[in-house]
Amino acid sequence: MSTAVVVEAPGEHRLIPHEPVPPAAGEALVRVHAVGICGSDRELYQGNRPEGYVRYPLTPGHEWSGTVEAVGAGVPPTLVGRKVVGEGFRNCQVCDRCHAGETTLCSAGYEETGFTQPGAMASTLTLPARLLHVLPDDADLTAAALLEPAACIAAAALKADARPGERVAVVGTGTLGMFAVQFLRAGSPAELLVVGTRRDRAALSQEFGATDFRTRDQELPDDFDVVIETAGSASAARTAASLLRRGGRLVLTGIPAPGAEGLDPTDLVVRQLKVHTVFGAPPDAWAHAVRVFGAGLLDPLPLVTHELPLAEFPQAIELVGAGDPKVGKVLLRP
Repeated sequence: MSTAVVVEAPGEHRLIPHEPVPPAAGEALVRVHAVGICGSDRELYQGNRPEGYVRYPLTPGHEWSGTVEAVGAGVPPTLVGRKVVGEGFRNCQVCDRCHAGETTLCSAGYEETGFTQPGAMASTLTLPARLLHVLPDDADLTAAALLEPAACIAAAALKADARPGERVAVVGTGTLGMFAVQFLRAGSPAELLVVGTRRDRAALSQEFGATDFRTRDQELPDDFDVVIETAGSASAARTAASLLRRGGRLVLTGIPAPGAEGLDPTDLVVRQLKVHTVFGAPPDAWAHAVRVFGAGLLDPLPLVTHELPLAEFPQAIELVGAGDPKVGKVLLRP
């Protein structure tokens, strides 16, 4: 029997029978292969998601991969049978931000798969076909389930605009940090430093292309051209800024707890730092991530440490928040 996870309210969930939703005009029905769990799913389950960015009851799941089983009217039938991933933001397509390609800033308000719209913690997912990105026929769907966080880092890499020969750094050694290392390495930097709190990530960082690894309690440089922060704490953001030369470029992707002490505006001004932020991934970042993945320049599989059946959703949530260094990316398999 097909099943789906439903979070009724913070801390309350059920496993229910799942019936596929036939695709309407412009939609596609996808058979879910795997769905990833990240910190925002844990926030959703615990009730810590910011107001307006979740709607209960809800089937979570915004990181996923699968195969198209059916399409609605107006969708090319050639999509059926193709391996795909999909954007999460349900943008309106008609506001000025959407027309500019900035779909994560849609003026119609926030709607996202797995947070306000049904997600992929189910056997199937029905969504607008325009959100799909087609993968190569030989793509590994388990690896592809991590392309949503990869797309967010692709957005950061595009904003960072690192040029060959520049000195670049990543602060944070989780899934996002390891993707940042891979994207920056593909740009042929002169140096690629990784700064984190987990010494056990040094070897993997270097495997992905880092030239140096340091913890925050070690002496750190202050003359890098580009830094991408992925750790999600105010202290990590300050560390990231401190690594930059005057006029350097900083991209923040982590979301600290509300009320956290932020960057020093005086420091930003006198050093003329360029600061960008990322929340989600627009279409160009998704296309970039899928292209880099298809070219074999992105290797998500070493980040996956656990694959569990959908029925073990609460155990998966606990694994994500346990702080165990042996826990990397956790996937559920419907």
